[in-house]
Amino acid sequence: MVRKATLDRDLRPDDPAAAEEMVPGVTEPAELTAWRRQQWRGAGGRWLVWAFRAVVWAVLLIIGFRGVASIVASPGHSGSPKASDGRSPSTARVGFPTGLAEAFALQFGSVYLNFSPATAAQRASNLTPFIPVGADPQFGWNGAGSQRLQSEQVASVTVENAHQAMVTLLARVSTGLIELGVPIYSDHGGLVVSAEPAMLPGPERATPPPDSSAASDPAVTTALTSQLPGFFRAYASGDQETLSRFLAPHAVINGLGGAVTFSSISGIEVPPGGPVRRIVLSVMWQVVAQSTVRMRAGQSARASSVSAAPPGLEMTYEMTVVRQNGSWYVKAIAPANQPPGGT
Repeated sequence: MVRKATLDRDLRPDDPAAAEEMVPGVTEPAELTAWRRQQWRGAGGRWLVWAFRAVVWAVLLIIGFRGVASIVASPGHSGSPKASDGRSPSTARVGFPTGLAEAFALQFGSVYLNFSPATAAQRASNLTPFIPVGADPQFGWNGAGSQRLQSEQVASVTVENAHQAMVTLLARVSTGLIELGVPIYSDHGGLVVSAEPAMLPGPERATPPPDSSAASDPAVTTALTSQLPGFFRAYASGDQETLSRFLAPHAVINGLGGAVTFSSISGIEVPPGGPVRRIVLSVMWQVVAQSTVRMRAGQSARASSVSAAPPGLEMTYEMTVVRQNGSWYVKAIAPANQPPGGT
């Protein structure tokens, strides 16, 4: 006898415990079958939850992997590329005192590029703070001939690692324009010129492209030639009240404060166009003398008149002018990269 099949247990379709106790081979009530199908659909909802959890775990694993990879690839790790001093290239660039090395190389160049037999001992003494202990006191100069440094500045700095760099100076000496490569070694805040410098040729003279400007607008050229002298007089003096009369609305231009006086417009190029034009022109300035040149005894009257004349400088400008109410006004003024093609 199967007791479980005969006892009235008040089996309900929503009672899973009772459903589990049913004897195999006994037909299930329709309500219980429907409940099992409904329960399976609920399992499908849990499947979506588990799928979402799997995606979240995958994202976390990817983030963790990338974090570990970045640590492994960071500067200073045993597997990272290193410079010759054991540091990575980026660390080497940060560690080298570039600004101090530039100033150090300039000071060295001002001593090294000047030499004369009359001042050889002083030159050797001045070189001592820059060169290694035990190096040739004249650092390669044989003691003959003379050279004078006229000007110098830093052209470039190439950092090799945290201790070494090459500072290239652009210098004008008595023989012309040169470049000088100065090797600098840095350690614990100290600097030294680690080897004798190398003289290199100065930059070659480039040839700008030929002027390909269009023909100048004769009518506007005539109008601007008559209007612009007044602008340049005010621009030279720095008289903002007068200067503002020549400016387009909202334009802001500061004058030269009396450093020069206007002489003439020596060339102008006005391309065809509408009410807004970008023109190029050359202006002859007279530089205001800062001191009176005194005559030496025996100088000729002709030399006196030449020396007393104010110095003149021709300069090239690019200007933006706009036409309003029949007149042209200046919107902007800047240096030009090519001279005017017409007059």
